Amino acid sequence: MMIVIDDIVQGTTEWFSEKLGKPGASKMDRIITPGGAISKQREGYLFELAAERISRLPTSTYQSQAMLDGIEKEAASRAFYELLYDVQVEQVGMIYQNEDRKFLCSPDGLINREYGLEIKNVFPKTQVGYLLSGKLPNDYFVQIQASMFISGFSRWDFFSTADGLPPLVLAVQRDWKFTAALKVELEAFCTQLDEIEVKLRSLI
Repeated sequence: MMIVIDDIVQGTTEWFSEKLGKPGASKMDRIITPGGAISKQREGYLFELAAERISRLPTSTYQSQAMLDGIEKEAASRAFYELLYDVQVEQVGMIYQNEDRKFLCSPDGLINREYGLEIKNVFPKTQVGYLLSGKLPNDYFVQIQASMFISGFSRWDFFSTADGLPPLVLAVQRDWKFTAALKVELEAFCTQLDEIEVKLRSLI
């Protein structure tokens, strides 16, 4: 049963501390590809998380101006989604699949704790591409499927916006074949991560 952490605010020092050394849904495409193959970035991600566990320091990640702008616009997009669908979006710090707390997702929102929400504020040209496609961008497939695997939900809404253009709203359904493959690879990844941690601690 999912464990919802709702007393930590995303982006805070406490949030980063809680996430240290744990695989997160937004980076699980570094473990498995949308096609179900092992990612070429898997080893690098293993070493990155192992380093976090030993050093207790988060991996520094570059945030472009566009990314910072998107973060600032997220609250407005969340309010827009609430208005469109007459729902209240709950903000939480993160979700674990169970008490083991080995991996997590940090949703942009939950609706009645029945399904999740992923918000993207993008460039207008990107939004045009999304609208014309009418499909979930491949870049977010693993993240959203992993979020459903972790939460146990069978639906996750993708909501993208850009100034002056219509929003794109997609109710993404769980891909059970993919999440079964994700389960296998994620368990193997976490086992190997534990083994690397033990070996590193023996060197200290």
